[in-house]
Amino acid sequence: MSILINEETTFIVQGITGREAVNLTRECLDFGSKIVGGVTPGRKGRDVHGVPVFDTVEQVVEHNGGVAPDGSVVTVPPAFTKDAVLEAIAAGVKTIVIVTERIPRRDVAQMVEFADMHGARIIGPNCLGIIVPGVAKMGGVGGPAKDAQKAYQPGVVGVMSRSGGMTTEISSTLTAAGLGVSTAVSIGGDAIIGQTYAELMPLFEADEQTEAIVIYTEPGGRMEAQLAEWQTENDSRLPIVAFMAGRFMDEEEMKGMSFGHAGTIVEGKEDTATEKIQRLEAAGIPVVERIDAIPDAVKAKLGDRA
Repeated sequence: MSILINEETTFIVQGITGREAVNLTRECLDFGSKIVGGVTPGRKGRDVHGVPVFDTVEQVVEHNGGVAPDGSVVTVPPAFTKDAVLEAIAAGVKTIVIVTERIPRRDVAQMVEFADMHGARIIGPNCLGIIVPGVAKMGGVGGPAKDAQKAYQPGVVGVMSRSGGMTTEISSTLTAAGLGVSTAVSIGGDAIIGQTYAELMPLFEADEQTEAIVIYTEPGGRMEAQLAEWQTENDSRLPIVAFMAGRFMDEEEMKGMSFGHAGTIVEGKEDTATEKIQRLEAAGIPVVERIDAIPDAVKAKLGDRA
């Protein structure tokens, strides 16, 4: 099993004729994903690696017998991202992976609200997407298929990360340790995103393959507080292990600065790594100091649950 996508998931790529999207499309196809169309206004009739291109999402739906694709990877420029996402959701698409970064916060808030109203889920923005080892990937996570296949092997650990690159780093470490990955989700590094740690936890909870969770997190934002609260309030069967970037930086130096991602702006003490670590550990979520310490921490947690 998995969450969000599986071997039957179909999706489109909006902005498919852009350079980044052309590479992303090739990577996903090589990994085994089912891309049923692409959208770039004015480019109908072309194809990208054999994937037909259309002017609108509605044309893709018509081409596929009136059935909306399960998902969409959105790679269009930030000024047009909101329109693309709203178009996909209105056409019946339920899972939207937004690769684009530097989208205005107001646009992101409107997209998330529209998705909630229509029973859709947004992953991102500013993310690399979703990958189920040995099955499919939706987005650029893991890079070329041959590299992704090495880093991501099927296993029992769900991964959620604010950093796309660290999604792969952590998953590779879990694979090397023999634990493997059930589903990995690059949730995005912006201040406002679609699905947070806490919002994805019930999906992992319902996934029989997943036995533990690893998160990669950073200073700034409220997602860790939400996760800690969720973990405290729910009798979850899944142990969680976290890695916190920037834990050794001076708190005074961090205030008001952006740490890596647009969403990691430390506005006050509660946004600092120290405060977040204390909050997570109070909820029973250990925070390791090194990436290579993650597998042993997961095994220890699984041993405690045995």
